[in-house]
Amino acid sequence: MHCCWELVLPPVSTVMAGLLKRALRLRTALRCLCDYNMLSRSTATLSPVDFHSPFLTCSSEQVLASTRKLHAGADGSKVSPSAAPERLPFCRVTEEDLAFFRKILAGRTIVDPDLVEPSNVDWLKSVRGSSEVLLRPQTTEEVSQILSYCNSRNLAVNPQGGNTGLVGGSVPVYDEIILSTSLMNKILNFDSISGVLTCQAGCVLENLSFYLEERDYIMPLDLGAKGSCQIGGNVATNAGGLRLLRYGSLHGTVLGLELVLADGQVLDCLSTLRKDNTGYDLKQLFIGSEGTLGVITAVSILCPRKPKSVNVVFLGCETFEQLLKTFQLCKSMLGEILSAFEFLDSECMRLLNTHLKLPNPISDCPFYIVIETSGSDPTHDAQKLHNFLEEAMTSSLVSDGTVATEEAKIKALWSLRERVTEALTHDGFTYKYDISLPVERIYQLVTDMRKHLGNRAKSVVGYGHVGDGNLHLNVTSPSKDPALLAAIEPFVYEWTASCRGSISAEHGLGLKKRNYIYYSKQSQAVALMGNIKAMLDPKGILNPYKTLPDNLKQ
Repeated sequence: MHCCWELVLPPVSTVMAGLLKRALRLRTALRCLCDYNMLSRSTATLSPVDFHSPFLTCSSEQVLASTRKLHAGADGSKVSPSAAPERLPFCRVTEEDLAFFRKILAGRTIVDPDLVEPSNVDWLKSVRGSSEVLLRPQTTEEVSQILSYCNSRNLAVNPQGGNTGLVGGSVPVYDEIILSTSLMNKILNFDSISGVLTCQAGCVLENLSFYLEERDYIMPLDLGAKGSCQIGGNVATNAGGLRLLRYGSLHGTVLGLELVLADGQVLDCLSTLRKDNTGYDLKQLFIGSEGTLGVITAVSILCPRKPKSVNVVFLGCETFEQLLKTFQLCKSMLGEILSAFEFLDSECMRLLNTHLKLPNPISDCPFYIVIETSGSDPTHDAQKLHNFLEEAMTSSLVSDGTVATEEAKIKALWSLRERVTEALTHDGFTYKYDISLPVERIYQLVTDMRKHLGNRAKSVVGYGHVGDGNLHLNVTSPSKDPALLAAIEPFVYEWTASCRGSISAEHGLGLKKRNYIYYSKQSQAVALMGNIKAMLDPKGILNPYKTLPDNLKQ
């Protein structure tokens, strides 16, 4: 706590100025952004239960046992279930194949190793493929011709968008042909009345955001990787992001898809209607399917109006219990204008300070909260925010904080949450876990993981989306460490299963988590997934080795 403060008020809102001046008279005042421009430079203890829990069926346990047996090495040593399986008997690319691709993709069939290499490596540099061919179609018809040919030749294909995935789902495991959607980046239509945007799958999320903001709309999705991720990949992985609390998941905002099936058949479900109850909603099968069922080529998505009033508050709490109570108060008092409620711990702040030189805008606290409000009436929103802050401070739920209403300062505060992943990459090799848990249990996993690992890990940090129960647990070490991985997995998944949580909240399963699917899904459900995969992709050419477990019979 700081004993005296000087308030520098944003010039954009005299109403907010008066409200914040009154707030300063309270015992625990908020320190506003007086010199924040420098930032732009740059619960009861829960013990993990035994995996033989009532939440898992016997058949699921049997499948897990066979999975672990499957990954035992010849010498009896254990091979991590996240490791790559043996290559499947797909054909290899020949000169005849290259001639066909060059015919339909003149100048866009890439075989130069230096140009193909970046597409072989994931963003975390933890998975590396050995593909020798990168195809860059521009139209749905070209994608159709490619898949039809590859299916007939039994050539495996790795669909790839912005390659920002974190579970090894966006890069080849072996020599799969990389099918990049990066040149499929046209906006096809925008209806300014309904707010429905229709675009090709390769459109970069940030570019779509700029396009919409000029038309007084915004994307319902916002991610730290927005500068390079593509909307097709976002849909294929059912990305969650920072705005899910307000606008929901892509299962609700995506109105239609155009995609190409493994045999080259084009499936046009590119509806722009908000209500369409005609038969099965087929697009839902492909949202979150990680390119294993079809290649998304176009998307129609419902976009909300751009808010006229946006405020961001950065608060500090002494305990996670206080943080949860602040969240309850926030939902109660901010209601319809609450658009985000994010948290990070003191270890995250340390990494931001150390590796990215981002200063802490408030005093040191064990936990930090980022709250965003967005609405249509600045005066109304300011009053609601003031009332909330007054109650939070008088109740001693928060110990320090700062408010931003100007765009540059809002971005500076958001960078403290969005750049944690970047800071982690500078701390060493990172083991990333994207977990969905009951909100009251979120941080206990971080605490228990620290106790479990002791000094074997360099850092164990927790941050994420409190509003939807999504924890990002990250463990770093100086280098890749199989012994550390064995200590983390399956501990983290058993712990999650004991709370009936999900081992993947928003990142997907990809290569790394495919064999852990039974911790969250019953064997009958996984078997049905396999049947759907076999029906839509009988040869298994689309993004093989991903999402579904190795021992699944198709």
